[in-house]
Amino acid sequence: MAPSSDQAPLAERVEELLATGGPLPIVAAGRPVLRRGTEVYDGQLGPALLARFVEAMRLTMHAAPGVGLAAPQVGIPLRIAVVEDPAPVPEEVARIRGRVPQPFRVLVNPSYEPVGDARAAFFEGCLSMPGWQAVVARHAEVRLRGEDEHGSALDEVFTGWPARIVQHETDHLDGVLYLDRAQPRSLSTNEAVAALWAQPAPRAAAEALGFELP
Repeated sequence: MAPSSDQAPLAERVEELLATGGPLPIVAAGRPVLRRGTEVYDGQLGPALLARFVEAMRLTMHAAPGVGLAAPQVGIPLRIAVVEDPAPVPEEVARIRGRVPQPFRVLVNPSYEPVGDARAAFFEGCLSMPGWQAVVARHAEVRLRGEDEHGSALDEVFTGWPARIVQHETDHLDGVLYLDRAQPRSLSTNEAVAALWAQPAPRAAAEALGFELP
C-alpha cells in the first residue's frame, strides 16, 4: 500500500512509509505509480532519510525475496533502485545465464545503453507481478551510468544476469514492466516454470509454447 496522499511532499511520504517498520509493502501491477515514471533524485529526501529509505528497500528486497527493487515498487516515484544477487544457482545455470554474485548496491538516477548487439532470452519474474514469469530478450551487455547513494558517479559495464537485473530495475524507473518486453506466449505460472521449463535456457519452452528466441 502506498502512502495515503500522492500529493504530499516525497519526504513526508517516505517518512510515513517508514513509520510502519519492517519490510515495506510492495505495490502490485495495476497501480499507476508503476507506470508514471519517476522524478530524478536531487536531494528530495536528504542524506539521513535517504539512508533510512535505502535500508528499508534492502530489507524489503531480502524479505520478498528478490535480487532488485525499485522505489516505485514501494510507492515512491523517485529514480532510485537497489540490487543484490548472491546467485545461489547450480554451476550449469550460472554458466549458461552468466549469473555471478553481485554485491548490494544502490542505483541513483541510473540509465543504461547496450554494448554491442547481442541479446539473451530467459524467463524473468517481478516482485510486483507475483506468481508469473515470462521470457524476455534483453541486451547481453549494457553500460550503466548514474550515481550511488553518496553521490559518487557510477559508470560500469554489466554482462549476463547482472545486466538483466540492472535493465529490469532501471526500466521500473521509466514506468516499464518486464511483461512489456516479454514474449506473450511464454507467460507461465511459477509452478509451470518449475515443473516444465526449469532448464537453464528456454529453448524447450519456445518450441512447446510457440515463440521465437533471438
